[in-house]
Amino acid sequence: MPFLHQFDYLFAIGTIFAGLDAWNIGANDVANSWATSVASQSVTYLQAMLLASVMEFAGCVGVGARVADTIRTKIVDTALFKDDPALLMLGMVCAVVASSCYLTFATKVGMPVSTTHSILGGVIGMGVAAVGAEGIQWVASDGSINSGVVQVFLAWIIAPGLSGAFAAIIFLITKYTVMVRKNPAIWALRVIPIYFGITGCLLTMLLLWKGGSYKITLTEPEIAGTIVGVGAAFALLITVTLVPWVYRVVIKEDWQLRWWHIPMGLLLLRRADPPPPPVDSEPVVKDYYEGRLTKDELDARKASDRGDVEVVGEHNAEKHSPEKTANAEGSDAASTTERTTQSPLTNVRRAPKKIVGPKPEGKWYERRVLFWYVKWALLRGIDQDVVNAQSTSSKLAGNLDEVHAHAAHYDNKTEYVYSFLQVMTAATASFTHGANDIANAIGPYATVYQIWSEGGLPKDGKSDVPVWILVFGGALLVIGVWTYGYNIMRNLGNRLTLQSPSRGFSMELGSAITVILATRLKLPVSTTQCITGATVGVGLCSGTWRTVNWRMVAWIYLGWIITLPVTGIISGCLMGIIINAPRWGSGTA
Repeated sequence: MPFLHQFDYLFAIGTIFAGLDAWNIGANDVANSWATSVASQSVTYLQAMLLASVMEFAGCVGVGARVADTIRTKIVDTALFKDDPALLMLGMVCAVVASSCYLTFATKVGMPVSTTHSILGGVIGMGVAAVGAEGIQWVASDGSINSGVVQVFLAWIIAPGLSGAFAAIIFLITKYTVMVRKNPAIWALRVIPIYFGITGCLLTMLLLWKGGSYKITLTEPEIAGTIVGVGAAFALLITVTLVPWVYRVVIKEDWQLRWWHIPMGLLLLRRADPPPPPVDSEPVVKDYYEGRLTKDELDARKASDRGDVEVVGEHNAEKHSPEKTANAEGSDAASTTERTTQSPLTNVRRAPKKIVGPKPEGKWYERRVLFWYVKWALLRGIDQDVVNAQSTSSKLAGNLDEVHAHAAHYDNKTEYVYSFLQVMTAATASFTHGANDIANAIGPYATVYQIWSEGGLPKDGKSDVPVWILVFGGALLVIGVWTYGYNIMRNLGNRLTLQSPSRGFSMELGSAITVILATRLKLPVSTTQCITGATVGVGLCSGTWRTVNWRMVAWIYLGWIITLPVTGIISGCLMGIIINAPRWGSGTA
C-alpha cells in the first residue's frame, strides 16, 4: 500500500515532537538513575553523564527493539479506528505533542514527573475526543486492576510506599551491621561480597523479568538457578578482585594503586607497605560530607552569626575533643576530624573545574569564538555545579542546612566502599530505563510511522519499531541528558535529604526491588516515584522526620498528580479541535 503522502505534515509534526519527547525523557527521567550517585559524590556529574549516555543508549538500541504497544498499556481499543486509520495517526500525534509540551514545562521548572503517565494522559485525552469516554478502558475487561486507567492512581500510592519500605529495610540493615559498629570499614569489606551477590541476583531478576526484545525460554527452576548462579559468581569475583584492592586502598592507605590494578586481585595483598604520600597529593578517600554541617556545627555557626563568642568557643572545644570525635561505637573518625577542622563554621564545597571556560575576546565568526559557542551548546549542562546547587536555599528547597544537620555522618572510608555498589546499581537501572521508558516517545511515533508508510493499522494492534527509530530516540535521549539533565538532578539529590554512598545504594536497590515486584504483579510503577519514595524512606532512617525536605516531596508529588489530567486535556483539546474543524469533518482532508 502506498504512503499516505496527504498526511506528510502529520508525520513531520510527529517526528519533531517525538524527538522533543525523547529529549525530555533524557532531561527529566534519567535523573532517577543518577541523581543519588551524583549527590552522594560516588561519581562526578561528568562521569554520570558518560555512564548514562552509554547505558541508556545501549538499553534503548540493544534491548529496546521490542514490539511497542501502539496504544500504551491498552487504554484505547484500536479496532475503533479500523475504518479510519489516519484518525489514530492524528491521535498519536496529538498525544505526543501534549506529552512533550508538558514535559518541557515540567523539566524547566524542575519538577520530576512520570513520562509514562505523561504519554498515557495524552492517549486518554485523544481517545475521549475521538471515540468517547466509553472507548477508554478504565479497568481491565475482567474487572481486575492490572490494566486500565485505575492502575495509574494505584501507582501513586504503591510505588513510593513499597520503594520507601524496601529502601528503609536495606539501609537499617546496613546501618546496624556496618555503619555504626567499631571499625566499620573492616565490616564493610566483610559484607561487600554478600551485597554484590544479592545485588547481582536482584538485577538479574530485573533483566529477566522486565527485559526488552529478548525472549526468555528458561523454565522457572532454570530461571531461579540462573539468578542464584549469577549472584554467587559475582560475589566470588568481587571477593578475589575488588575486595583486596579496596583493602589496600582504604585500610593500608596505598595511594599508589589505581583502578587498573583491580584485576591483580589477591596478589595485591603481598605488596609492601606504601611509602608516605607526596605533600601535594589528593587523598584517595574523599570527604563525602564536605560542606554538610552537623547539628552542633550548625548551632555554632548560628551562634557565630549572633556574635555569641562564648557558645562558639565552647562548641569548638567539644568538637576537637577526642571523645566527641569518635562515635558512640568507637568507629574510626579520622576523616570526620579532618572534615570539621577544614571548615568548622561554614558550608563551603569546592566547585568543580569548568569545561567550557570563559568566552574568548573577538568577533563571533572567529574560529576560537565559534568553537566556544559549540562547547557552550554541548557542554554547558556539564559545567553546572549540581552538588553545590543542591545546597542553595530557596522558597522551594527551604533551608537545606537545617534538613541536613539532623542526619548522621558516617565514616568516609566506609562510605567509599559503598560507592562501588551504588555505581553498579545506578548503571543497571539506567540500562533498564533506556530499554523500557524510551518507548514512551517512540512507541506512539512508531504507530504514526507505520500508518503513514503502510496506510493501515498495525496487525494485532502492535507495531514493530524500526532500528532507525530506536537510534533516533536514543540519540535525543542522550542529548537531553547532556544539555539539561542537571535541572532535575538538583531536586532529586540533596534537596530531598542528605545523600551519601551507603544511603544512595540503599535507595537505588530499594527502587530496583520495587520495580521487580511490580513487574511480577503486573502493576505499573514510575521510576520517579520509586526513587522518591526510596529517598524518603532512607531519609527517615537517617535521623528524625526532620531529615526529609517535605516541601520538596510535596512539590514532586504535585507533579505526579497533575501529569495525567494536564496532558489529557491538552491532547483532547487538540484532537477535538482538529477533528471537528469543517475541513477534516467534511472528509476532504
